Amino acid sequence: MRSSRMLGGLLLMGFSLAALAAPKAELWERWAASGIGKVGIDHSAWSEWLGRHVEPGADGINRVAYGAVDQAERAALAAYLRRMQGIAIGGFARAEQRAYWINLYNAATVGVVLDHYPVASILKIDISPGLFARGPWGKKLLTVEGEKISLDDIEHRILRPIWRDPRTHYAVNCASLGCPNLAPRAYTSGNMEEMLDAGARAYVNHPRGVAVRDGKLQVSSIYVWFKADFGGGDAGVVEHLRRYAEPALARQLEGVSRIAADAYDWSLNDAR
Repeated sequence: MRSSRMLGGLLLMGFSLAALAAPKAELWERWAASGIGKVGIDHSAWSEWLGRHVEPGADGINRVAYGAVDQAERAALAAYLRRMQGIAIGGFARAEQRAYWINLYNAATVGVVLDHYPVASILKIDISPGLFARGPWGKKLLTVEGEKISLDDIEHRILRPIWRDPRTHYAVNCASLGCPNLAPRAYTSGNMEEMLDAGARAYVNHPRGVAVRDGKLQVSSIYVWFKADFGGGDAGVVEHLRRYAEPALARQLEGVSRIAADAYDWSLNDAR
């Protein structure tokens, strides 16, 4: 997840351009169709890989032990990515497609970080096309059903416009400390709702997601960059936050109607 490659670079220099350059959700019609009832994509290899390398921190942030990933584990991740790219996903049921795209996005993100590790931030992986490009999001890293696909394509042209669910932002991970946690297990059609809600609650109730200080609301920049997905305005964002807020935060949000500030940490979610 990211605001834009150009915006990311400006944020590193201390500028805040809010949602001016945030990618819009623009449907790629190629992926709009779904099969009827076809299920059974096995994500167990990815789930097991996550279980071995994602380390939940005492601070509530999940980190990846990139430095401990040996060649055998890199090969296991590469094999999963190859297998996923060999699936004709258009023939599967919509719920299976959703889990597929989320897992493919997250596995490919981990893979591209490992390919360039050690690196301080995913923004330093300058492989996207374009003069002002930052990060890997615009690079066509994958091929599915003969189509070259980037991380941007998955998030902004498939997941966001097809499902129109703000919880997508809690599922796709940009390998940064400011991002919602990379889940320690794979998404499936069966656990989707449970995991999306759990991701929303974890992020909303963590200081990097939401904080109220002296009655003023500070949020993750995700809620500003993608405000359109959270109701289109400050009121919509606040309503969304209240839906997932634990009692202590919910009390702090009483009477709050606008966002006072936003922030985001692009440092790599490295367990090192």
